[in-house]
Amino acid sequence: MKESQRLAIIADAVAAFNQSNRDVAKQLCEAGLDQFPSDPSLSHLLAAILFAEEDFSGAREKIESSLAAQPRNVPALILAGKIYRAEHKLEAALRQLEKATGIDGRLEIFVEKARILDQMGNKSAARDAWSVVLDAKPTSLEAINRLSSLARERGALVEAEQLLERAVALDDHPGIWFELALVRHDLQKLDGAAQAYRRVLEINADAPEAAVNLGVVLQEAGRMDEAMAAFSTAYALDESTFGVIAMALTSAPCGRLWLDETVLRQSLVSGAAALGAKSLSVDARR
Repeated sequence: MKESQRLAIIADAVAAFNQSNRDVAKQLCEAGLDQFPSDPSLSHLLAAILFAEEDFSGAREKIESSLAAQPRNVPALILAGKIYRAEHKLEAALRQLEKATGIDGRLEIFVEKARILDQMGNKSAARDAWSVVLDAKPTSLEAINRLSSLARERGALVEAEQLLERAVALDDHPGIWFELALVRHDLQKLDGAAQAYRRVLEINADAPEAAVNLGVVLQEAGRMDEAMAAFSTAYALDESTFGVIAMALTSAPCGRLWLDETVLRQSLVSGAAALGAKSLSVDARR
């Protein structure tokens, strides 16, 4: 009788949790644990609920109770790793996942390990872990993006570009295009960088930073009319970009030294590519 009652409570709690009735699921777990204090399933489910509520210490207490009864339960070990990581107890988190790896080779374990190694700042180990994830799941955007960031940090720009090109083929996201544009700019692939920044603006018209960067890239490519149009777009989106635009126009070898701020603002507002009166601007190449 008690066993059937215990199983019924677990079934009801799981059903409530899966239906996003978290409060009901929590109440059922707590009531169930009053009757069956050492039940690992109820402790595990309550730990998951508390973790979702960001009650990390409460979640840790419950998952440790669950693991005391079922130390080889892989989902519980994974959840324990997530809870410890949320508490910045990274070594403890890694230990839980190492235990899980010895029992099961599921992908989720390697994803969590990679996240922890990233958080620990162990870039070499994180790179290896994310590579394992990507080998197992070639469409993992998280792995691709992390590997591209790690590649860029160590100066492997061609590798970073290849990874980001792979990412935008999977997800036409402005943030990924922006990162690709930055890498191409670093590689001095100015046309490719401009194309990527334009794609950012096509997807998200309200992206002043992308418009500024597009102007910088076009200016470096010697395409001043297009650069001024991009700077005008940026200024129209956010007037606080004026200082960055003025600096870009001043510092680039093919830029101009604007002697009258008002004229520059007017040019940006009108979207004019013309550089104004000769008395108000000086070619920086001379």
